[in-house]
Amino acid sequence: MIDEALMNGSETVFAVKGFVIGNSNPEHFYFTNVCTDSREVVKNTLFVPLVGEFQNGHKYISQGIEKGASVVLLNKDEYDGNKEFYDNLANNNETLFIAVKNTMKALQDAAEFYVEKFPSLEKIAITGSCGKTTTKELLVSIFSQKYNVVATKGNFNSETGLPLSVFQIRKEHQVGIFEMGMNRVNEIEEIVRVLKPKYAIITNIGTAHIGILGSRANIATEKRKIFSFIPENGAAFIPSEDDFKSFISEGVKGKIIEYGKSISSEVSGVQFVKDDGMFGCDFKYQNENIHLNLSGTHNYVNALGAIAIAKEFEISAKEIKKGVEQLKSLNGRMEIDCIALDGKKINFIKDFYNANLDSMVKSIQFLKNLEVEGNKFVVLADMKELGPESKKMHESVGNEISNSMLDYCILVGPEMKAAYKIVNGNKSIKSFYFEDNSNEAFEKIIELLRKNSCSGDTVLLKGSHSMSLEKTITLIEKI
Repeated sequence: MIDEALMNGSETVFAVKGFVIGNSNPEHFYFTNVCTDSREVVKNTLFVPLVGEFQNGHKYISQGIEKGASVVLLNKDEYDGNKEFYDNLANNNETLFIAVKNTMKALQDAAEFYVEKFPSLEKIAITGSCGKTTTKELLVSIFSQKYNVVATKGNFNSETGLPLSVFQIRKEHQVGIFEMGMNRVNEIEEIVRVLKPKYAIITNIGTAHIGILGSRANIATEKRKIFSFIPENGAAFIPSEDDFKSFISEGVKGKIIEYGKSISSEVSGVQFVKDDGMFGCDFKYQNENIHLNLSGTHNYVNALGAIAIAKEFEISAKEIKKGVEQLKSLNGRMEIDCIALDGKKINFIKDFYNANLDSMVKSIQFLKNLEVEGNKFVVLADMKELGPESKKMHESVGNEISNSMLDYCILVGPEMKAAYKIVNGNKSIKSFYFEDNSNEAFEKIIELLRKNSCSGDTVLLKGSHSMSLEKTITLIEKI
């Protein structure tokens, strides 16, 4: 079974710059799986206990061993504080214990070592304030028409998620497509070192996590670090209409390729045909007519980015068409669902996976420009992690709603009060406000919809994930 090993014990000790606890010979150990949650440990797992603000994973090491962990990392400080306990564990179990300075950094170091085992793998990285997962899924769908692809599962894109994702790489894979998120300084720098992509794309520089980073300029400084390892024969893909495009292009060693609506069809090969509203849009690439199932102009731009990368890989127009058309709406991201409410067929735009000012404005503008039979409703909840800018940005949402010719506006959460004060002054929009996202508030929202909606109406649900707007749909489906 050793041929199934991701890494052996000696490789792991070397990669994480650690030392073995007890009398175990690292040559006798290996792992075939990696996790940071003891509940997910299976036989021959590398278990990496992490230390967070509220939790210390080291207390679950015994549980991990019982479930079959073959290799365990632990912080040296943890070991020094309880040597007798850990020495006893190491010498009385068939498990290799490796002490390291920091288990998070060790996980990243092990992942970096593992990626280097696959020198022929073409690596593509994606970051941006919004649109990362959609762009990733478009790339995966397109590239899978030609290559054996490995990619980030879901949105496993963080300081822990990216390292765990790369351990899915196997020798048969030809292309790796990985998403990189960040919510603190240097996070991109740390995880891009793990992957060292030859190609990378930035979807946009927006306001997500501005409360932590402080400004869009600081966000751009962090995001552009995704280009740090691009070689001269690689490429950086940059949104042509982003006001930070020149800044994020600085210092790139490889080719710089811009993408977006402002790029001529002679250069991109793409020609927009028509907007199909809630059902996506149609465009031509070379001689192929292509339908994008994802609604919204921003998703068309995401598709342009994916096509620009595919073009660099000389993926055919037929393969691009097949890949784009196979992708359907992603869960909670501009997902269209016609739901019966008291026998009335209402179109719900479920865009509640996450929210920042940029994505909120794009969603409102999408609804504004949408040609529908009935009334237009928005149910919008707080945008989180905006820091001192929160009041100002929620006021911007209020101004956007006021100028969008909507019929009904329902705002949820303490931060949205700033938006409500503005919208409430516009008597052409029927506006309502709920201070919290309790079940009681959601039940009242549903009663408002039941009372005021008709068949053919459209409801946009948008807010940060922690505001749990999906409860609205869950409760409606129970009626």
